[in-house]
Amino acid sequence: VAPVKPKEKRLICKGCNTNETKTVEFLQKRGITDKNAIATIMGNIRQESTFTPNVCEGGAIVSYNSCRSGGYGLIQFTDAPRYNGLGKFAARIGGDPSTLDTQLKYIMYESDWKMIEPHMKTPGKSINDYMRLARKWIRWGDHGARTDFAYNYANRLVLTEV
Repeated sequence: VAPVKPKEKRLICKGCNTNETKTVEFLQKRGITDKNAIATIMGNIRQESTFTPNVCEGGAIVSYNSCRSGGYGLIQFTDAPRYNGLGKFAARIGGDPSTLDTQLKYIMYESDWKMIEPHMKTPGKSINDYMRLARKWIRWGDHGARTDFAYNYANRLVLTEV
């Protein structure tokens, strides 16, 4: 008889699509476990790209090398260091810069993220508290829809035994 694997609790995103679900799993494996922190990250990605990693600013669905202006990807890597950094990072790890997996790894590699990651791993803050932190990472200035998206995700994230 095989040993029984102990149950663990983790957040599951009810009604989320594949990319959203993978992102929630990725963030938890990274050590981010607070529902509001995850919801904040999700709300920002939703606002920036609707979780479409191969989107060029303006809505064109293209490969990394075909996005000639504006931002690209999950968080719309816009300025040259961020955009070029994604390409260099992907080449270094043997990944495709147009994919969810490579972009999630790149986000965690970027210094903008590393600056706030310890705070995102600290549970117990409100969505507004996490949004103030996310501003430094995502480089935006207003709440708007991204905050509404975050609250929506917070309502859809359910702690589940798996």
